[in-house]
Amino acid sequence: MEYRRSDAKSYAMEHMKGIWAAALLPFTEDHRIDEDGFRENIRHWTQDLGIEGLFISGKQGEFFSMSIEERKRTFELAVEATGDHGHTIMSCSDQNFDVVLDLARHAENVGADYIVVHAPALHFFKEQDETLMRYYGKISESVDIGIALWSHPASGYLMSPELCNRLADLENVVAIKYSVDRSMYAELTELASDRIQVSTAAEPEWLDNILELNWKLYLCSSPPFLLQSAKDRRMHDYTQAALAGRADEAKAISASLDPVRNALWGTRPAEKPHSHQKYWQDLLGQVGGHVRFPLLELTDEEKAVTREAFEACGLQV
Repeated sequence: MEYRRSDAKSYAMEHMKGIWAAALLPFTEDHRIDEDGFRENIRHWTQDLGIEGLFISGKQGEFFSMSIEERKRTFELAVEATGDHGHTIMSCSDQNFDVVLDLARHAENVGADYIVVHAPALHFFKEQDETLMRYYGKISESVDIGIALWSHPASGYLMSPELCNRLADLENVVAIKYSVDRSMYAELTELASDRIQVSTAAEPEWLDNILELNWKLYLCSSPPFLLQSAKDRRMHDYTQAALAGRADEAKAISASLDPVRNALWGTRPAEKPHSHQKYWQDLLGQVGGHVRFPLLELTDEEKAVTREAFEACGLQV
């Protein structure tokens, strides 16, 4: 860490900016982590695409299929491969609280910049807010590293803007990935943006959030490395134009990506997001690899449909 606990918020306000991507993790056919492939992807993402931060071993990274030691290994690989070309935020999410702390301390020890912990599934519907205050409060007091909250429907509930505003007062809570509708994250931005970075993972909403909510951080999903190539960095380009105040230019660049967006999301089987994205990576020349059991691989027919749409979408490779 390059900051003290007491400086976590100010450090994140200064350095936690730009486009951050949620890393997919390539597995070999026999379900081992493809370490060399992962290193090469990280090099490409940070150096060729200019992605400024990587979210490691979250839902896109199939953390749910890995052992604790494997998750720790991905932290080590990511810090090593990223080097000084970008930042890292490690997913320490787990239903077991001791595992959360174990992963958080490992992230801190290997030199990660931040951690993210999603709201746990709660098997009751009373006193949720106070339970979550205790939950994140204990994590906050147990580590020095900056913490990003994460609220999404898969938890079975959503944290309210009012609760998130209270959590923003914790000393080393620095950001939130808020996977909610726009009215909720706009409200939280108004309440808490003086203390934490508020963001969401929806790329189609990113441009409007820069222009209308003055956001500086995209945290984070896979489109930054699926909608772009080394020769075609339109997400990067519209982001830079918007941040510089060139709204019309940014809108024109973003609109030109619609055929790519339609091809990417329009061919994705609802039950196969990981395997579809990994196949799209293969088409881009990245290391997609396999998914882990019990996730489903694409059929040959699904691959053919995806490949046809990819080749027609206008993305320069």
